[in-house]
Amino acid sequence: MTALLRYQTGLLLRSQRWLAPLLLYAAFLGVGISLGEPVLGALGVTAAALLPVTAWSVRVCLTQEPPAARSVVAAAGGRERAHLAALVTGTALPALVGAVAVLVVTATCDRRGVTAIAAVTTGLLAASACALTGAAVGALASRPFVRATGWSLAALVLGSLLALVTSGSPAKHAVTALITGARTTTAAPPWLACAGALLLATAAAFGACRATGRLE
Repeated sequence: MTALLRYQTGLLLRSQRWLAPLLLYAAFLGVGISLGEPVLGALGVTAAALLPVTAWSVRVCLTQEPPAARSVVAAAGGRERAHLAALVTGTALPALVGAVAVLVVTATCDRRGVTAIAAVTTGLLAASACALTGAAVGALASRPFVRATGWSLAALVLGSLLALVTSGSPAKHAVTALITGARTTTAAPPWLACAGALLLATAAAFGACRATGRLE
């Protein structure tokens, strides 16, 4: 599995396809956050923006290989394991960027009434919940479930939007906790939302890996 992860990571970095999701994330933060605003509200934007970016990053990793190369890798390492490696790689990069963004936002925004440790803990959990939910959206909106590029992108956008506004979504719960905390200056770490997002991402990854073994 380690070799597959190194292969997928190297392929992603060399292709420079990671630039577009990263620039989108930077644009979201640049437009949605002002220096000196309440830290919890800013962390809510930081986490919410991570969802569509992670979904896009996962789709990039799942579609970056030519069919011939994908067949060779599947033959060498197993089709399901290769698919899982792509999913993990597509999730890890935006999650790492999101963690750095949480630290920067905590350091530059107004922490009145909220300690730095509480803000970082709450922000990292919310970012994790959104990144994992985004990974689930990306896994379900890409191959092997949706092969056509146009339909895949449409499913990606719609799925990301629904994940942010639908009641019961771990991402919505985490972002709502931050927005509510910004009004009351109370940091409430969204542990349950993070755990729910982890279960959702695990189920989506399991289903996608099983499906790719049967459909491709």
